[in-house]
Amino acid sequence: MTMQEALKLFGNSRIRTAWDDEKEEWFFSVVDICGALTESKDPAAYWRKLKQRLKAEGNETVTNCHGLKMRASDGRLRLTDVVNTEQAFRLIQSIPSKKAEPFKQWMAMVAKERIDAIQNPELSIQQAVNDYRRLGYSESWINQRIKSIEIRKALTDEWKRSGMSEGRDFALLTDIITKEWSSLTTKEYKRLKGLKKESLRDNMTNVEIALNSLAEASATELSKQRSPKGFRENSKTAKDGGSVAKAARKKLESQLGRKVVTSEKASDYLPPAQDIEAIEEKE
Repeated sequence: MTMQEALKLFGNSRIRTAWDDEKEEWFFSVVDICGALTESKDPAAYWRKLKQRLKAEGNETVTNCHGLKMRASDGRLRLTDVVNTEQAFRLIQSIPSKKAEPFKQWMAMVAKERIDAIQNPELSIQQAVNDYRRLGYSESWINQRIKSIEIRKALTDEWKRSGMSEGRDFALLTDIITKEWSSLTTKEYKRLKGLKKESLRDNMTNVEIALNSLAEASATELSKQRSPKGFRENSKTAKDGGSVAKAARKKLESQLGRKVVTSEKASDYLPPAQDIEAIEEKE
């Protein structure tokens, strides 16, 4: 979830946020969340009392939340408790407030959709298609993006078969592939496009998606042939897969006379938000 999507849930309430570039996460002021969801005249006091109760219950949200300096109403930077998006949702579930009910209903709906998608993966794909259409992406881009999801799934399945674990292993191997074909790490690539929490793949142009898919499909086929063992062998296979797309990128760039890995985003070509809203109203 992006910061903008998360903040929409709080309506017009002012929620102070901070971006952690290292963790690539948004953090939200706990006091501001409490103020937005309760009728308390002193949100800080409300949070202190709620924190005591949650601590007594052994709630991990309190244990894991930490302090960041944020600008207070008097203009000074003061240390305040913050939580990431996941922790914010857990905190909301603990707040007995009528204003929190829409959040809880929304979270229940998301949880149900997630369970349904796990039981029937086709629902997840169809939901993605619907979301992309709602945002205004072209049908050709959507078709290519959905195909890239299929290619990615085949690669991660192959990594699992090779003994790689989700999370750190997958992230490192992905970074190797991305660095090899694009000459940029995933973080550098996102920075080039001005992205933070947003999905890099959702912001790739058609050419970038095609090259990334070629890299991942190549890595998958090489892995099937080689059956690599351990991270070192898997990283070599990932790099070799990326090199196939690297050669294609360089060949295309030589023909075009320009770079194809750029700051351009697919979203740059989407219709304005008001146009999308007008289309949705007609539907």
